[in-house]
Amino acid sequence: MAIFTFTSASGSPGVTTTALGLALVWPRPVLLVEADPTGGSALLAGYWRGQLDHVGLLDLVMAERHGVLADALPRLQLAIDGTEAAVLVGTKSHDQAVSLARLWDPLLGLLQSLPGQDAIVDAGRLGLTGSPQSLVTYSDVTLLVTHSSLRALAAARSWAATLAADVVPGHDAQIVLVGEGRKYRAGDVARTLGLKVAGSVEWDPRRAAVFSDGASYPVPRFGGESAAARSFEQSGYVRSLRALAASLRPTVAADPLVDVPEESLA
Repeated sequence: MAIFTFTSASGSPGVTTTALGLALVWPRPVLLVEADPTGGSALLAGYWRGQLDHVGLLDLVMAERHGVLADALPRLQLAIDGTEAAVLVGTKSHDQAVSLARLWDPLLGLLQSLPGQDAIVDAGRLGLTGSPQSLVTYSDVTLLVTHSSLRALAAARSWAATLAADVVPGHDAQIVLVGEGRKYRAGDVARTLGLKVAGSVEWDPRRAAVFSDGASYPVPRFGGESAAARSFEQSGYVRSLRALAASLRPTVAADPLVDVPEESLA
């Protein structure tokens, strides 16, 4: 298995939305870990529109204190219907982030040993109190998510240098662009930030809202709900997520990709 940690330097470039979108199209079983220390569980409030409650990281802290972390992790995962993805829900308040400090190191070891399951970590913004630093530093690949504007790249530049300096054997740091060409292309970004660009996610706020806010599929001019689902599945936005997922897996493993059924996004 492999661990991919997504983070950002500033602003809201779409870390959670990208991490969730990737989990839903990931080519094999995957666990999405909501480790953003800002709290509020953007997944429960956004994708599930506040209509679902689920325990997660805080209960995992208690399990670690009692020495039953490995036994508790499968029980605390929230399966996403129709997919091979599951979620470990984050905290509900930023005050709870301090309680997670003792969890990150043992959780890293546990994620590294998950049988047949990758992990995608939403680490939120870099430099915050309670950030899952061990997951940022020792995952197989850390992905710095950024827009391609001059302002976004200026904010990301020093953090990109920090991530590059922290690279250890078996670990890599790369860039994920959200909205390539708005203003700079991938090659320009790679030269500016000094890191490889792993891939780009198409700029499409309407379709991204399906993941970030639990919005309905955008309805095409002709057709109803079924046409909307097909249009979403075939959109450039979802194709860009699939391409990014396909490019990330071979960086750490040579196992064959498996097809994800179309209904996985429904």
